[in-house]
Amino acid sequence: MKFASLATILVFAASIAAASSAHAAGRDEDGIDKSAADTFDSRMFGATPAKKSYACFVRKYDSAHLAQHSKQKVSTMKLLMTAEIPSDADTFNYSFRLGVKYRSRSTNLDSFGDCGHVVAEDTGQEIRFGCGVDCDGGGLGVALAKDDKSAVVGLARVRIWKRNTAPEETAEDLVAGDDDAKFRLDRTELRECAELITDRKELAALRRK
Repeated sequence: MKFASLATILVFAASIAAASSAHAAGRDEDGIDKSAADTFDSRMFGATPAKKSYACFVRKYDSAHLAQHSKQKVSTMKLLMTAEIPSDADTFNYSFRLGVKYRSRSTNLDSFGDCGHVVAEDTGQEIRFGCGVDCDGGGLGVALAKDDKSAVVGLARVRIWKRNTAPEETAEDLVAGDDDAKFRLDRTELRECAELITDRKELAALRRK
């Protein structure tokens, strides 16, 4: 499962901060075609995003897969993507929450950060999400499979930490290796990602979806 274009992810990650900053400032992302971005959003969230929309993707690797990929550290990955229009804004903000389990540990590890649209020049100007973790915590690239039933997550490095702890207390990095640079996660029901949310009001809102 080695990611053939890891160098592309490194370049791709460099655009994450700019994309996220544009959203935070309420501006369109530089160089992004709005209609293409809107189409990508509809594919990601299953419809044109409402005031707050979610998409959940999960992969639990079985023993046969892990036996074939002996260098893969990750045994489970969950990704919750969110699109939201804040009460004081009129454009969407995007974010991600990530849940990770390693094959050698039972600890639940989490990450989260902001996202923005970026152009993947290596795949014919395809739109993706570029997502970053604050304080130089690395990030993710999130694309969609052609049938929209899976998310393709690419990373070079992303900061993760023990669930229900302060990030600065238990932080570590998930670094791409031979088998941990690209993950294909299957779209599933939102309840499968509920454990990634700690805010009770938001959790209740997600469960009503």
